[in-house]
Amino acid sequence: MANHKLDSLDRQILKLIDGDARIPFLEVARTCNVSGAAIHQRIQKLTAQGILKGSHFVIDPENVGYETCAFIGLNLKNPGSFDDVVAGLRAIPEVVECHYTTGNYDLYIKVYAKNNHHLLDIIHDKLQPLGISRSESLISFHTAFERQLPIVELL
Repeated sequence: MANHKLDSLDRQILKLIDGDARIPFLEVARTCNVSGAAIHQRIQKLTAQGILKGSHFVIDPENVGYETCAFIGLNLKNPGSFDDVVAGLRAIPEVVECHYTTGNYDLYIKVYAKNNHHLLDIIHDKLQPLGISRSESLISFHTAFERQLPIVELL
């Protein structure tokens, strides 16, 4: 994995856009005392390096009817089937994250469901047929906080 060196302008840009991804480049440029073209070039460089991975709106699952959030540890029947299982998980829209892990599980996923009955349907009808030998679910009552890594403070 690459570890890119960021200068003070890169860090200043990251801090500004982390606070508001929709901030106009010209406003960033004014704050940083550089041209708009310089900001545009830096954003392109940070994107090409993989430091920035785009921008998007965040949909609140609960406000669109998905009231249950669950984290599910999965054990595979056949450990050699990781790629097929991950492809199958990717095809399930309610699965929003999938992690390869160490410890008790082969994979760890985050799922949103409309309610507990829908979660049961997802586990039984969508996950089990993928070749899951065992799963363990943890239901989240509420997200205490969520954030991106505060990269600027770490550099």
